[in-house]
Amino acid sequence: MSVFASLVERLADLLDPLFGATAAAAAIVLFTALVRLLVHPLSRAAARGQKARTALQPRIAELRRKHSENPEKLQRAVLELHAEEKVSPLSGLLPSLCQIPAFFLLYHLFSSSSIGGEDNGLLGHQLFAAPLGDRWADALAGGGVFGAAGLVYLGLFAVVAAVASFNFVRAKRVPLPQVGGGEELPGVGTIAKVMPFLSFFTLVTVAVVPLAAALYVITSTTWSALERAVLYR
Repeated sequence: MSVFASLVERLADLLDPLFGATAAAAAIVLFTALVRLLVHPLSRAAARGQKARTALQPRIAELRRKHSENPEKLQRAVLELHAEEKVSPLSGLLPSLCQIPAFFLLYHLFSSSSIGGEDNGLLGHQLFAAPLGDRWADALAGGGVFGAAGLVYLGLFAVVAAVASFNFVRAKRVPLPQVGGGEELPGVGTIAKVMPFLSFFTLVTVAVVPLAAALYVITSTTWSALERAVLYR
């Protein structure tokens, strides 16, 4: 934690001439962008894997029909098909899994009053009027929805809502995989109805975590939306 705190402080010092009092917030955004750059090769691999899995859906549907009465044989046949085509069902999870440590580092860093036995100086940094260690509840208690800190959160919520709406529209435009003759794959319709709404749950995350962690989530979510728009076109 001390090493990570030092990294954030150094990034903030580097950005101070450009961002002044909000340099620490800018440092978190820069840190998030660096993490996403490191993860980008995995995201590209996940996109390739997703396209390959989509191409395999008609063959998997055929296997389901063929082995409908033997689940174990169906499972083996699907695994063999993935191995034959060199497609990993878990490749799409890697980019998200690799980001979890960075998010929790920020979460704990800005939730701790002390680091290495000393006061946590990072808690004194702000994004405009909102302290990076506070949550939306603190902003509401301090000045209400339209207080100085509350307005910062309203701006962040607007960004999240815009990104979620962008993801929602894109998800609605993606055609459902079909077996043939216009028949949808089993279960795909239900998933397709739920998936477009998942981005809006980011609003809840931003509201309940420290502002520093919320900045990580917002930056990463925005990056993901733009990245997917390019990789999955």
